[in-house]
Amino acid sequence: MATVIALSLGAAACGGGGGGGNNSSNGGNAKKDAALDSIVNASSKKGGTVNLEDSDVPDSLDPGNTYYGFVQNFSRLYARTLVTFKPAAGKDGLTVVPDLAESLGKASADAKTWTYHLRSGLKFEDGTPITSKDVKYAIERSNFAPEALSNGPTYFKAYLEGGDKYKGPYKDKSPDGLKSIETPDDQTIVFHLAKPFADFDYLATFSQTAPVPAAKDDGAKYVQHIVSSGPYKFQSYEEGASASLVRNPNWDPKSDPIRKALPDKINVKFKVNGVTIDNNLMADKTTADIAGAGVQPQTQPRILSGKYSKQTDNSYAGATGYMALNVNVAPFNNEHCRKAVQWALDKQSVLDAMGGSPKGDVATTLLPPSVNGYTKFDTYPTQGNKGDAAKAKEELKACGQPNGFSTTLTARSDRASEVAAATAIQNSLKAVGIKVDIKQYPSGKYFSNFAGVPSYVHQHKLGMMMMAWGADWPTGYGFLDQIIDGSAIKPSGGNNLMELNDPKINKALADAIANTDSAARTKAWGDIDKMVMDNASVVPLVYRKNLLIRPTSATNVTVTQAYLGMYDYTLLSSSK
Repeated sequence: MATVIALSLGAAACGGGGGGGNNSSNGGNAKKDAALDSIVNASSKKGGTVNLEDSDVPDSLDPGNTYYGFVQNFSRLYARTLVTFKPAAGKDGLTVVPDLAESLGKASADAKTWTYHLRSGLKFEDGTPITSKDVKYAIERSNFAPEALSNGPTYFKAYLEGGDKYKGPYKDKSPDGLKSIETPDDQTIVFHLAKPFADFDYLATFSQTAPVPAAKDDGAKYVQHIVSSGPYKFQSYEEGASASLVRNPNWDPKSDPIRKALPDKINVKFKVNGVTIDNNLMADKTTADIAGAGVQPQTQPRILSGKYSKQTDNSYAGATGYMALNVNVAPFNNEHCRKAVQWALDKQSVLDAMGGSPKGDVATTLLPPSVNGYTKFDTYPTQGNKGDAAKAKEELKACGQPNGFSTTLTARSDRASEVAAATAIQNSLKAVGIKVDIKQYPSGKYFSNFAGVPSYVHQHKLGMMMMAWGADWPTGYGFLDQIIDGSAIKPSGGNNLMELNDPKINKALADAIANTDSAARTKAWGDIDKMVMDNASVVPLVYRKNLLIRPTSATNVTVTQAYLGMYDYTLLSSSK
């Protein structure tokens, strides 16, 4: 999801050297890495068009049916949430600020009841008032109707009282809906939790809290006619091809102190070849690659060695790229077979295949160094991170596969660096007799149709799956819960690709988030990380970095660590 690094480590995580704040109006004259901690080409000029491109398609642009970090970032242009991350440079961008709400949530002493009051003057694009009931309905549809909306996190379902029994608004037609979300008046919304949850304000930043008018909702088809609550509305949307946003005349800047809304129009094109996107950025035909995952391996040398290098920002993404080993697919239902992969893998070759140090550092833990709770350790250390064939073969014997075995590894077809990494893994494991067949799937459906669907995974024996993950908010819990907690396993659209459902790990997570001692919670996240590595179902590969390039016409460019280290789309504008 959306990567959010620890507030206390935000400055260090920016990495690389920062540029000054007084950059010229020409993006080509800005310094390398300037957008990591400043706003490049700052401008207050209204007008222009922002052009964004994507190598595939998003999981969905519906705010209630997405888990992709770039959609969480982008959707803030048309979907306001209860609170959000402040559009600002550097560590200030990790600050949670009120959005639809007048202030951050008011918590009860036991952190089980949270209350928000909406601002006055809020309207949808058709001029109708936004009320607390619209926010309640949005949460009900996004968390409790997997038959229609299968993407997105499951925190509200897991933590709200009665969340495990509520069937969602499409099946439950009672007028009260989920009783643990109260709306005593049109401006007030109250959440009653089954257990303490001190991080609730971070949860309220999710696009799932963006209001949806029930009368306009038609489930999975809502993406075709999203009703805006932000400064922009959809002028057009062609699924799998393009989208265009224009100004929302019923957006009142007096009710929105966060957004400046400078561009007149924002265009997005989908299914554009990744190398083509890079070339368009260098030619100043495109404002940004909306996915924010960085340039392709093929174009990286040209960008770094030439005149474009000063237009780049090498941002730590607060994310870990890893390989999931599904514990319900043979032979990975045997921990020794999983450990054989851990020992055999040449991680350095994986990083090299992805493009080397501009793409990150070799990982030995699931938590990346920039997330609160990270503890430096290596459960499977090898010389130069090159692997240890002898130890791998010992584990193969222990799991009854002394000559190795055959398995399948999935990767996203439009992400060249991920495919390159998968190929390096294939070559690396071959040395100990593990034969890997790589299957590629489109990133837009990777979780909803393939890797995130247990029935599909089991049927097609997808033992290993490429994965990358960033924190949902800046705590270890915000990073770990949706990828290692058994309760996060879903029929489709899930992110716990290992299908890890270890009672001890589940309990450790629940105990830690309920602990009001912040130091104890921080220690717990590192301890849980070690439990996962002992289980051997996750093979950490790379602490990810994104090599971004900003074209010369892009203005108000800054990296947001709140969203995977990509550019902040609520600020981004263009002189064109």
